[in-house]
Amino acid sequence: MAVAGTILLALWIGGLFRYAGEIPEAVADPARATDAIVVLTGGAKRLEAGLELLHQDKGRRLLVSGVNPGVTREALVQLTPKWSAALNDRIDIDYSADNTIGNATETALWMRNNGFASLRLVTASYHMRRSLLEFSTAMPEIEIVPNPVFPEEFRAEAWWRWPGTAALIFSEYNKFLMARLRLYIAEKIRQADA
Repeated sequence: MAVAGTILLALWIGGLFRYAGEIPEAVADPARATDAIVVLTGGAKRLEAGLELLHQDKGRRLLVSGVNPGVTREALVQLTPKWSAALNDRIDIDYSADNTIGNATETALWMRNNGFASLRLVTASYHMRRSLLEFSTAMPEIEIVPNPVFPEEFRAEAWWRWPGTAALIFSEYNKFLMARLRLYIAEKIRQADA
């Protein structure tokens, strides 16, 4: 029993370091235009990055997904200087999503309703891998271009030395593993029912 536990712990730690090593350090394809831009709320710089992309015409419309129902459009405009009147008609707000699964579900509906085939996904670098997993599962037919943002408080280099960054990576890695497990079980159930 102890041997099995040690092996599982070693696998988890190895996976954690691999996961941390795969966190993006740059936007891979900054010039690529897509039909849509989707910003997942919940962290610094995300909305500003999405608005800048919209301003540069890297997408026709922008969806801000997961906005707290108590936050109005007017409040967002006031809090975000880059949210200009010229861009306002090209911005949609999703108040329904309250987690990454919800972001993916609501975005898939929004993409279908608008007839879009590609999107640029804006979220924090440490959140990107799990977001891509959920989004590609919810809309396998959609081309997704990752557009990570890099919060100043997130210290990717020697991350294990920074308690806040280490805790964030532990949390994201565990959520990623749970998402993979959930999707694996769902696929096995689908196969069994087919």
